[in-house]
Amino acid sequence: MTAFEVIADVSAPLARRNPVAKLGAALLFSLPLVSTVDPFTPAVALLLELAVLPFFGVRYRALARRVAPLLLAAAGVLVTLTLFAAERTGSLLVSLGPFDITTGVLASAAGLILRIFAVALPGIVVFATTDPTDLADALVQNAKAPARFAIGALAAFRLLPLLGEEWRTLTLARRARGVDAGRNPVAKLRMFASTAFALLVGALRRGVRLAVAMDARGFDSGAPRTYARRQHFTAADTALLVGAGVAAMSILTLSVALGVFRPVVG
Repeated sequence: MTAFEVIADVSAPLARRNPVAKLGAALLFSLPLVSTVDPFTPAVALLLELAVLPFFGVRYRALARRVAPLLLAAAGVLVTLTLFAAERTGSLLVSLGPFDITTGVLASAAGLILRIFAVALPGIVVFATTDPTDLADALVQNAKAPARFAIGALAAFRLLPLLGEEWRTLTLARRARGVDAGRNPVAKLRMFASTAFALLVGALRRGVRLAVAMDARGFDSGAPRTYARRQHFTAADTALLVGAGVAAMSILTLSVALGVFRPVVG
């Protein structure tokens, strides 16, 4: 399963909505969450996101596989703040030499970790319920995005799964030639860097060839384009946008009313 493969039941009520509406709703709901660092606001937002997930036709187990890479980011935030936090307010919990773990440090780490998941989850749901071709068509037809940008982004999305295949091919080819790092961590790091560089060079070459091929086929001709699949923006799509904005503002209002709102600036 690739990162951009549709894993939702396309007959679900919110999964059928216009791709631009779903993308806009994700932005409207996520952006206000970056205005605060308290753990309460992203926690409530995350609970609401999980509650509406069945309406998008996404199963919780399938979503868990998509968000698994975020656990690495969450662990990095926890370790970084625990060791290098500038302010260590609250009660002292554990003292590890020069590092004091306090309730304030853990609260700040929890707020950032919850915010990572609360902000990322709507975007993951959008791509899990939307075919990339439909998204590109909707961006051009409904959001009036340049066709060159939308079609180029679609081509990039389609090529992303090839990166994993090429990484495995490069690794197996080097192993067949006897190039193996063994258990040496330094050699493994060098092997990783060289493989990543080779993958980057191959991706750039493929991108140049694809751009030339698309231009040769008239993708940037400037002539009026026709569409095989029309993307209609209905009243239900507008309601989704309004609902996302109202939900985000309601969560922020609740956090302010309870006195837990901690703005990022100020």
